[in-house]
Amino acid sequence: MGGFEAVILAGGAGTRLRSVVSDLPKPMAGVAGRPFLAYQLDYLVASGASRLILSVGYRREKIMEHFGDRYAGVPVSYVVEEEPLGTGGAIRESLRAVCGESALILNGDTFFPVDLNGMLRALHAGDCGLVMAVKELFRFDRYGTVVMAEGRITGFRERGLCERGYINGGIYAVTKAITTLFPDRQTFSFEADFLEQQVGRIGVVPFCSNAYFIDIGIPEDYQRAQRELPLQGRIKR
Repeated sequence: MGGFEAVILAGGAGTRLRSVVSDLPKPMAGVAGRPFLAYQLDYLVASGASRLILSVGYRREKIMEHFGDRYAGVPVSYVVEEEPLGTGGAIRESLRAVCGESALILNGDTFFPVDLNGMLRALHAGDCGLVMAVKELFRFDRYGTVVMAEGRITGFRERGLCERGYINGGIYAVTKAITTLFPDRQTFSFEADFLEQQVGRIGVVPFCSNAYFIDIGIPEDYQRAQRELPLQGRIKR
């Protein structure tokens, strides 16, 4: 399967990175001389994306000027948040720009090169409204964990020291129909106000992957990305 549309949430300000990154949108933080977002887009193009939709807000001109309307031959569109809408509001607006009935959604501050086409196959093969990429981690306290039973995600546990568990990897394959279950307000969190509240109604299937995972949201992991991401993520074109 190829030719999918991908939404990348790239509107974050990167407040926690201010000590190491200048006044840039978080996805534009430099990693080994390239914007972090470029590694994501390389991965999407190599996986068969036919259209890239960037949800942008804070200092959006930095992203728009750098990437323009095409990347590696793939059309790039922008959905602009004039005011912060939260992850949920940004996803709702971005899904309105999707031409087909399904799309992939990725967080602009994480790199997790899972089998995207496999996620889409799982979405279309099963009786579900959403497929979530999950990653098994060991001895961590930065992330909450997902609860799984009988091939479904059934709930979420808040962050805390965990010896072993699966985390939400920040990549979703969705049908546009899920927006009918979104909260009736403009600004909301996709994770807290939608996924956690509606997990039993949506039908959420986990897509487990042991692929490399990096989240640049804090300075320590941003510095780790400088060393690791060029080796793991740069896809030659």
